[in-house]
Amino acid sequence: MNILRSNNPMLNKKAIAKTIAVDRDRVKRTGGPFIESTNYMTVNGAVTKTAILTMIMLTVAVTTYSIPSQMFMTIGALGGAAVYFLTSFKPNLAPITAPIYAVLKGLLVGSASAFFAFAHNGIVLQAAGATMICLLVMLFLYRTGIVKVTQKFRMIVSMCVGAIMIIYLLSWIGSLTGTFEIPYLHSNGPIGIGVTVVILIVAALNLLLNFDSFEKGEDMQAAKHYEWYFGMGLLFTLVWIYLEFLRLISKIQSD
Repeated sequence: MNILRSNNPMLNKKAIAKTIAVDRDRVKRTGGPFIESTNYMTVNGAVTKTAILTMIMLTVAVTTYSIPSQMFMTIGALGGAAVYFLTSFKPNLAPITAPIYAVLKGLLVGSASAFFAFAHNGIVLQAAGATMICLLVMLFLYRTGIVKVTQKFRMIVSMCVGAIMIIYLLSWIGSLTGTFEIPYLHSNGPIGIGVTVVILIVAALNLLLNFDSFEKGEDMQAAKHYEWYFGMGLLFTLVWIYLEFLRLISKIQSD
């Protein structure tokens, strides 16, 4: 969720210098050429990796849509979270873990879409269209500089994302144990709809952090595997936004 922080040891100058030193040592041992441009991530590379992960996720989601299962949703949600946090601590594993993450998200998205579609006709296309519009709008705001990603902005959005994830975790624990529930989080009334709208706004703002991470990673010459790592971050946000749109539309139609 906190894709890029100024104090991230994996993206600071010392870590980058160490990466370059390792590459040079490899060149000395192998006698091969040292080409810096091929050793570090690029924005285009990260976009390509994100597209690959999205295609994997959609392929699994379409397949799962025809055989939805609560078990698939649980495996997708919990398994995806576990893989994401593992990759946060070991970004060099991203070329392996990112496709696995996409598969798990496909299980979640496919089953969730099927369950919502059963109760609300046409909701999947509406949520998918709204997600694409949200992506394009936030990309426009970022590229034009209307909204700038400062360190303070990143910190505030990251804290909000973390708080929301904790609330969702508590809600899941409460529903699993049957002991408590988070007020208004799942209700269909005006307050419940308002809560979902606020969560959607935070998720949309998180897209700006994802875009900025792509550019910061290239500028700082982050290692090549960060293309997969940042691709995971953007996929996480897109899936989150899509699921929130499903929830919002269903609440509006049920209200």
